[in-house]
Amino acid sequence: MVNALAWFSQSGVVQGLILGAVLAFLTAILVMNAVGRTVTTTVNGWSAMRKCGQPGNGVLVRAACAKALPVVNVFEEAAYWTTTVDGSGQTLSGGHGYVLHFAAGKLPPNDAFWSLTPTDTVGYMVDHPTHRYSVGDRSTLAQNADGSVDIYLQHQAPSGQEQNWLPTPSGKFKLMFRVYLPGAAILDGTYQLPRIVRAH
Repeated sequence: MVNALAWFSQSGVVQGLILGAVLAFLTAILVMNAVGRTVTTTVNGWSAMRKCGQPGNGVLVRAACAKALPVVNVFEEAAYWTTTVDGSGQTLSGGHGYVLHFAAGKLPPNDAFWSLTPTDTVGYMVDHPTHRYSVGDRSTLAQNADGSVDIYLQHQAPSGQEQNWLPTPSGKFKLMFRVYLPGAAILDGTYQLPRIVRAH
């Protein structure tokens, strides 16, 4: 038995099995990424996977959705958008300040609530001294004179705009926008999140 195990370990079979498993894993990741791109819609830099959670999705779509958004609801219950770039396609970074401008009456329509959350590029929350990790419809955001709303996304507080400030990580970061029980304009695709504008 010992001789058989010694032969087995030196025969290349073990190395072949390990290599095969690694290649299978990498292939699965590539396939899921490719499928994910086919079901992802990107508008103004914000990406959404509207098919996630739907009955009848094939195994590849389900796997791609699970990789991108684990335990995701159907879009009719919770709409999710993510981005790692500003409106000009540049990577979001805590070294810059950004503004997300909503025209008057153009905050996301919903029958529950909405929220905007910054994370690191992997998707983990990053600690901040303010302990303010998201803003949303319950954040009493200040309106401009014309009824529009500006959300200030930056690592350091914007002077005079602290009420509408969402602190971001100091390095590269990702944003996730969630709308729960989204309104009809979101479901039919006519509503679009605005571009993120780099302010400095």
